[in-house]
Formats: sequence, structure tokens, C-alpha cells
Amino acid sequence: MKPRRRRKCLHCFDLFRPDPRNLRHQRYCSNPECRQASKAASQRRWLNKAQNLDYFRGAVNVQRVQAWRAAHPGYSKRTGSQVDSALQEDSLAQTIEVKGKTGDLAAAALQDLLLAQPLVLIGLIAHLTNSALQDDIAQTGRRLQQLGQDIVFNNPTDRGTCDAKTTLGPFTGAPGPPTVQLGGSSSGA
Repeated sequence: MKPRRRRKCLHCFDLFRPDPRNLRHQRYCSNPECRQASKAASQRRWLNKAQNLDYFRGAVNVQRVQAWRAAHPGYSKRTGSQVDSALQEDSLAQTIEVKGKTGDLAAAALQDLLLAQPLVLIGLIAHLTNSALQDDIAQTGRRLQQLGQDIVFNNPTDRGTCDAKTTLGPFTGAPGPPTVQLGGSSSGA
């Protein structure tokens, strides 16, 4: 058996012996930083191919994902054992310590909360629109951002034209029993 030749790693430039199974194409050593660089280079090569440019975008891919989800119902549903063994606990919003004037901080507090928890915002949009497709979430996010800018900057042209059904899309709400009013009559008397 002939000894394997050593190669120079393309990331750290140290000499290493390639794995015999990957002898023809291994160009990075097994150090964690070099493996990460190898993965990044591989992804760059894949994304630079013409047929992969719009792999995750467009109506065709939305239909592809919808067809796959229809063919695999319940795939995204978790079983009881997976729910009980969470890898990470829910993150709680950090309290903001207020010193001095509070008027200037009121707008920043909401902004900090939303910027600190983008996954919560994405989940909320997906829940409200009843769609987990990235295109739908992005479109709704743009509409919500425009609505927020109109509110914050007091845009008088759009005042009073906000309709929750057209802005956020259809909202079916959580399934459950009808609401019950306690402590008074339903007529409000």
C-alpha cells in the first residue's frame, strides 16, 4: 500500500493527510475553522451556479414547497416527546431600566423588543396570516412596516384607511369554543 501524500490546507496552509475516502477532492484539513471555511466555499460554489440562483425564490418554488407539504401532511407537527425535550428555553424580553425622561424612551422600547426577537415577529406574522411561506411572510412584513412608518411619522395621506383584514390578510383565529361574557348582560347594560 502506497503512503498518502500530504496536502496543504486551503484555509490554514498546514500540511495534512487527506482521508482515504475523500482523497480525490479533500482540500481542507479537519480543524473546525478549516471545516467551516470548506463549508462556506462549498456554499459559494453552489450559489454561483446559474441553475441555483433562484432555487429558493419565485412562484415555482412556492408551488414546489406547497406540493411537498401537501404530500407530507403532519411533517411539521411535533410529537409529545419532542415538545417536552426543548433544546432551548423560551427567551424572555429583558426589562429596560428607565432613568430620567420616559417620553423619548417609549418608542425605543417597542423597537428594541421587536429587533431583539425577530423569530417571535416572524412567528406572529405566520400565525396571523395562517401561512408559513417565506413569500407570504415577507409581503405581510412589508405591509406592516409601511403601516408602522405611517403611524410613527404621522403620514396624513393614509390616515383612516387601515383595514386589518386587507392589511394582514385573513385571520381565522385559534379554534375553540365561542367567547363568553362574564359579569353582565350581552347587550352591555
